Formats: sequence, structure tokens, C-alpha cells
Amino acid sequence: MPDTQTTNNKPQTSTSAMNFNVNDLVRKNVKQLVPYSSARDEFSGEAKVFLDANENSLGSPTTKWYNRYPDPHQLKIKEKLSAIKGVQPKHIFLGNGSDECIDILFRAFCNPGKDNVIICPPTYGMYEVSAHINDVELRKVPLLENFQLDLVHMETRVDDFTKLIWLCSPNNPTANSLHREDIEAVLNNFPGIVVIDEAYINFSRQRSFVQELAEYPNLVVLHTLSKAWGLAGLRLGMAFAGEDIIDICNKIKPPYNIGQATQDLVLKALDQVDDVNEMIRILVKERDAMAEQLLSVAVVEQVYPSDANFLLVKVGDAKAVYRALLDKGIVVRDRSNVQLCEGCLRITVGSPAENTALVNSLKDFGAAL
Repeated sequence: MPDTQTTNNKPQTSTSAMNFNVNDLVRKNVKQLVPYSSARDEFSGEAKVFLDANENSLGSPTTKWYNRYPDPHQLKIKEKLSAIKGVQPKHIFLGNGSDECIDILFRAFCNPGKDNVIICPPTYGMYEVSAHINDVELRKVPLLENFQLDLVHMETRVDDFTKLIWLCSPNNPTANSLHREDIEAVLNNFPGIVVIDEAYINFSRQRSFVQELAEYPNLVVLHTLSKAWGLAGLRLGMAFAGEDIIDICNKIKPPYNIGQATQDLVLKALDQVDDVNEMIRILVKERDAMAEQLLSVAVVEQVYPSDANFLLVKVGDAKAVYRALLDKGIVVRDRSNVQLCEGCLRITVGSPAENTALVNSLKDFGAAL
């Protein structure tokens, strides 16, 4: 990261982010791109007869509700999200899951075969997959043993062709939040775009970086409705950023990337904030209770602190434990082959009954040894 000085193994922050100019980063072909103009882009307002988009005006034998194209800009959803998240709609991009947001950021800012990005493993696997799909060099800066950023190593890996740094906080699969001051150091010193994936932020006491968009023009924050909102099947992800970055994402996305059925259901869900907050409270309570119960299980060696809706659990012979749970019809995630997660299982917090079944199955496995 340019213009940094290290003291006590931590880079001191500078103000290079204040000189950030997205036009210096965006790919030339994207900058020159004339986006597709759909029928719904050329018309707004109310009408009785729609004969502009070559839709089937008779509807479908299955349903009469979805024969029309959806709002390509998802304005009603963004208005509701604006009130919930405290940011203006112009700072919101909606994707078909966060994975679409991730892919679009690669396509917007990384020239294939030329540019590079940085990830900090162990972390969410789609950053690496998207890099390979887009033919972008991937530079890995592993987390430290305490699952925090190695800023000194990161500084050595950044060069003039580094366009994106991907940070996941709370992190998957380690479940911890990254130190806020370390993230701020990256934001202040890196002249490219810093993406903070906050998919699990609702289960944490940490403050979201969404409120920092005005301070950091190089910041992109990812959220999702898949976790706390319980809508994984609808596939709706959110990117929050400065208006210039959002405009670029909108140029690239397919015209109707969020279907009408998803928009309808999401609009209903966004009216249920109180219910979602109560569900989060229950899941966090269950998470903490399960963590305590697991510590009394013989095969469990360590339960790592969690700011997410899952636990990273170190066990003796992770693969054998994984198979034993499968035999009981319980599916967890074997992370024992992942760097820094050797011997670990990632266990999602379930319902009270599911959590009890898991703990009892682990006790049975230990008793059988």
C-alpha cells in the first residue's frame, strides 16, 4: 500500500483514499460502454396498456402475475432499504445474490491478464472463484494466527496493478470480526477499492461500515438477505458505495437481474424489521448456548469466538466426526483442509431442536471411542 510507514508492525494511516478517483481504476471498455436500454428504462410512471416490451400480454397458464418485466432499478426496494440502512438509494446496488455483486466488481475494475486482487484466507471462496473466472491474478495474504489482518505482509503484495482488496468481516469461516482499526488502515492507505463483505454483520455487535461511505470513496460494503433475513432462496445481495461506483455497476448488470417474484417477496420482508431483529436475538442466544455446550463435549478441542450465525469448532479427527454426524443425518461443513482451520468443522446455528441433536450426536460419538 503506497505511502505507508510501519510502526510496531502496523502501517500508520495516510490520506491517500481522499485522492481516490474511480475513473483511474475502471476498465477502459467499461468506461466507454453504452449500457443496454430496456423498454422499462425508457418509460416510467403509470399506464394501462403496455405494448413496448414484447411481453406475452395474455400472461402464463401458471400465473397471471409475472408476465411483465420487473423494475430494472428495483426502486421500491431501494427506498425501503434506504430507510433501514440509513443511506440514499443512489448508494445502493442490488444483485442476484452477493455473488453477482462480487463478479460485477471484478468485471468493472480488473483487466484480465493484467490486474490483480488481494484476499486474506481463510475467507469466502467466491472471491477466488470470481478471480479465476475473470482471469485476474489472485494474491493471498493469509490471516495471522488470531485470524486478524497481516497488514505488513499485505503492504508488500500491493503494486500499481492491484485494483481490489477483499475483506470479510465477520469472516467466513473463522466467524470473527476483523479489527476495525486495521480495516481503516487499509482504507486510508490503499488507492484502489476496498470491499468489505458484511454478510454476517447482523449477528455482531460491530458497527457496519455502511455509515462510512462519505468518508471513504474507495469503499464498497456488501450485505445480503440470505443470513439474518432468512431469504437465501430469493438470492438478493446488496452493495453500498459511492454514487460513481454504483453507476458503473448498473452499467454492467443485466437489465432485469432481480426477478419480479423476488422483488415482491423482498418488499414484504422489509416491512418485518422487528420480527427479523427478534429472530437475530434468538439465533445469537442459541449460538452462545451451543458454544458453551460444545465445550463440555469430549471430542471438542476448541470453540472459537463468533460474531456470525455459525461456530468454528476444532475437534479430534474432524473427518471422522464429520462422517459420524452424516450417519445421524446431520450435515455440517468440514473445513479441516483449509489453511488455519486444520481439524475444524463449521457448524451453522440451527433451531433449538437441531442444536440439541448436534450436541447429543457429538457426545454419542465421543462415548463410542
